[in-house]
Amino acid sequence: PWFAITTHDTIAPDGSRPLYGKISFKNRAIAIIPLDEEQHTWLVGQWRFPLGEYSWELPMGGAPRGEDLEAAALRELREETGVTATSLRLIMKLHTSNSVTDEEGYVFLAEGLAPGAPEFDETEQLAIRRLPFAEAVAMAMDGRITDGISVAGILKLARLTGLHSCRSLLAAPLVHSGETIGVMLFGHPWAGVFGEAEAAL
Repeated sequence: PWFAITTHDTIAPDGSRPLYGKISFKNRAIAIIPLDEEQHTWLVGQWRFPLGEYSWELPMGGAPRGEDLEAAALRELREETGVTATSLRLIMKLHTSNSVTDEEGYVFLAEGLAPGAPEFDETEQLAIRRLPFAEAVAMAMDGRITDGISVAGILKLARLTGLHSCRSLLAAPLVHSGETIGVMLFGHPWAGVFGEAEAAL
């Protein structure tokens, strides 16, 4: 099995003693942001059964405990996109949903890229898309990318690289399940907050 569910006797702040369930995964989650010399990246698309939705995400997979994280990142990048990299840098560690699982996620920046043929698992049916990294940031901001590790990693790299695109992104439509549900505008009461965040980049 690739996950286990355990229950624990706990004491809540009110003194009650609820049972707390925890999900532990066999693998650690590994995501990769490949970035080429033209500042383009790669996303993979697939149907996510738990959501009942199609999802665009960073290339990612699992690293069994005991396997080197960088080796796992290079393998997953090659298998899902065909891309190989000569340089890897860990830019983020995160906990994916810390109220129910102890799962750890890691995001790597991959550079020194060379194209190749992907090596999908037999159970996978993936679409591959190369696009400007700035567009991936826009997708994370407007809701076209909703996978948590992907959103966190893309926005972290945007901050690290000093991508100054907040103003245009704040005027972008907010999308949910392919439908526009609103627009982020600088006229919003939070505009000053967003403006300060942009100035800090």
